[in-house]
Order: sequence, then C-alpha cells, then structure tokens
Amino acid sequence: MTDMSTLAPGGERSSTPGRPRRPRGRTKASGLPVWSIPYVLLIPGLLVIGALLLYPMVQVGIMAFQKVGLAQISGRRPTEWVGLENFTRIFDSEIFWSALRNTVVFAVVAVTLTLVVGTAVGVLLNNLGRKMSTFLVVGIMFAWAVPPVAQGIIWKWLFDAEAGVINWALNLLPDWLSSLLFGRADWTGEPWLNDAWSIYMVLALTVVWASFPFIAVSVLAGLKGIPSELYEAAKVDGASAWRTFRKITFPLLKPVFAVLTVLSIIWDFKVFSQLYVLMGGPANREAFNLSVYSYAEAFRSPPRMGSGAAIALVLTVILLIVTAVYVRQLVRQEDL
Repeated sequence: MTDMSTLAPGGERSSTPGRPRRPRGRTKASGLPVWSIPYVLLIPGLLVIGALLLYPMVQVGIMAFQKVGLAQISGRRPTEWVGLENFTRIFDSEIFWSALRNTVVFAVVAVTLTLVVGTAVGVLLNNLGRKMSTFLVVGIMFAWAVPPVAQGIIWKWLFDAEAGVINWALNLLPDWLSSLLFGRADWTGEPWLNDAWSIYMVLALTVVWASFPFIAVSVLAGLKGIPSELYEAAKVDGASAWRTFRKITFPLLKPVFAVLTVLSIIWDFKVFSQLYVLMGGPANREAFNLSVYSYAEAFRSPPRMGSGAAIALVLTVILLIVTAVYVRQLVRQEDL
C-alpha cells in the first residue's frame, strides 16, 4: 500500500516526507526574491554605518597622505599630495615613540585591571541574593553611564593639589603610618597631575572605575547561563573557589571574555577625553598618548591635519593588528 503522505503532486515520492517545501518564488507584497529580503533589510543600517564611520575613516586615510594646514583650510592654497612625508615626520619625532609607549603600557595595565576587577565583581554579584544583586548592578552602572569628560572632571577634582579629596584623606592618616606606607607624612599641595607617571596612574583609576561595571554585568549574565549542577558537583568534590573558577567558570565563559577583551583593548588604546581633561589640554608632551598626540598635531598652532591624520591611521592599524592577532589565537585554541 502506497503511503500517500510522502507523495508529491504528480505522483512522485518526495525526498523529504512531512517537511514543508521552502518557497522559491517572489513575495506578493514586495515582488523581491525571498532570499534577498534579509540583505535588503540590512541596507538602512549599512548606510548609517557608512555615513558615520566608513566615510570619515576614508577621509582620514586620504588626508594622511596630504599636506593640510592653515592655508589649505582657509582655501588660499589647494591640498597637496605629499606621499609618505607625514609618516616620515611623525616616525622621526621622539614624541611619537613616547606616545606609543604610553599608549601600549597604559592599555595593557588598564585592560588587565578592568577584566580582573570586573570579573571579581561579576562573580560576587552572582553569589548575592536577587534583590541585593539588582541593587548593586543599578548602582555600579551609574559609573559606566557617566560621560568620559565628566569622568575626567570628577577624578581631576579628587586629585586636585589644593582642594582634592585624596590629599585631604592622606593627611588624615597618622604620620607614622603615612611615613611607613608612602615615605612621607605631609600631602598638602601634592601635584598629582603634573607628572606623566602620576597622570597615567589617575587615568588608570578613572578608566577602570568607569569600565568595570560593563565587564561585571557581562560576566554576571554569562554566569546565569551556567548550570548550577556543575558548581554543586565541584563543591561535593571539595574543589576550592579558585579551582572551580579555573576549571568551570573560565572555560565556559571564554567566548564572553574574548569579546570583552577585544572591546577593552579598543577602548583603552584610544582613550582621549579623560586624559585630555586630566592634563588640562595637550600641554605635557611627556604624557601624550597617540590620541592626544594626533589631536595636538591636527589642531594646535600651526595646525598639521595631515600629520594628525597619519597618527590616527597608525593607531587604527595597530588596533586592527592587535585585534586580528588576538582573535586568531582564540580561533586556533577553539580548533584545537
């Protein structure tokens, strides 16, 4: 007896019994092929991205090979193509290499501290009750929501030499304790934001304070998806908290940590607003990073927008290389 449920129209047996056929025609509403609809829906978003991101990036790339100064901006002279002259100028400058060193060292320190602090807070929030966890999440997200310029202003006030809370708090310590810990007892008028090292110390505190809430909430979301039975089994086996994190939490959250690391690298490599505010403008060349150095070259008198664009292009290439290498390593580890 023939099974009529597996026969296609015309008497031929269907190769996929019981499965509805995929429509291959055109939709009645739009007249477009069905397969093209997802791509058509992406066009508005791609146009916005192209207008806001791709076009400025292309213009910066073009400007990096041109001489764009005050005469070109005012229209007295046409823009001149100078080839690699802008790159030669910045590579011959000691400020560029100092700014590159500051950028890389700061990014390594800030990314590491942000991930460690954010992960620790995320694990802590996961172990709290629902109400307390929600309350703390809302509280720490206020720090993440503060605009970068406001972050710089807050921490600049905290470390102000004359009216800063930090100097006031350090002066409250007993003289013997302050001398034992820091080698000095009087902190009145301490100029934290005059030296490049102390500026980057304050900048690291600023960035970690503003960035760890995003890491913590992301880790918390990932922890909610891990079955509790795994932790119960580890507890029964007598595993310590660190061993549980290393053997269960970290492997299962590796994709989350991969994304967070890439985002943190991108954000911390191109920090500008907070450093600009803490420095009070591009005055201290020893404290430049590549973003501030690019701004100083492009907009300080005399403006050299071609050199500033070249520095920005170098920073972009460095970010692309670092991100590509990191992602490639992650992919190779997954394949193994």
